[in-house]
Amino acid sequence: MDWRGTGILLSVRRHGESSAIIDVFTEDKGRHAGVVRGGTSRKIAPILQPGAQLDVAWRARLEDHIGSFVVEPVRSRAALVMSDRLALAGLNTVTALLAYGLPEREAHALLYRRTEQLLDLLGQNDVWPLAYLQWEVALLEELGFGLDLSVCAVTGGRDDLRYVSPKSGRAVSGAGAGEWADRLLPLPPVLHGEGDASNAEIVQALSTTGYFFEAHLARSLGTRPLPEARARFIDALTRTL
Repeated sequence: MDWRGTGILLSVRRHGESSAIIDVFTEDKGRHAGVVRGGTSRKIAPILQPGAQLDVAWRARLEDHIGSFVVEPVRSRAALVMSDRLALAGLNTVTALLAYGLPEREAHALLYRRTEQLLDLLGQNDVWPLAYLQWEVALLEELGFGLDLSVCAVTGGRDDLRYVSPKSGRAVSGAGAGEWADRLLPLPPVLHGEGDASNAEIVQALSTTGYFFEAHLARSLGTRPLPEARARFIDALTRTL
């Protein structure tokens, strides 16, 4: 069994004395792991940086084996983030969430393309936080926990949408919330896609999407906590306020 494609490197861990196991997100094969022989060598290790775009060739005797990768660099993103705390935190968050939430060997072509576009914006801190928030919303949708913010879940109206139901992920208007308002999540205008937003509003919106990652996605995966990288990114973003 073998295939070849381009992917985004999500994680690297040492395997034996000189090899590494890498996790790669590809357009056609989804999240896929494999062994890189000599992955800790001076020649290959610098290529294996999370977020890097790689040309990968995978081979195994049987399809359900972990198999091995031969890798070639396509594009490194390390230079874009090493001197930028926000960009580095953002890159780590994207790769960590994908490694955490995506099932293995399941194609998510649209999410792959959105992720590639997002990572290509790294270092553009005037637009990246908003692009990241939109990516998180898309990730929740892709994983089966999408938000429905089009109409009020109580009244059916489209006006004065202020809240999100923590149970259903649906929007709730001020009138529809009534005495339950303090039990609902905030719905900042930026979550409606209403153009640019301040970083403060984006941080508030990330608190809402974060609830669904923690209460729904993490719960569906068992006892594994959400990656700490996301909290570090929000802290870095908060420091820009």
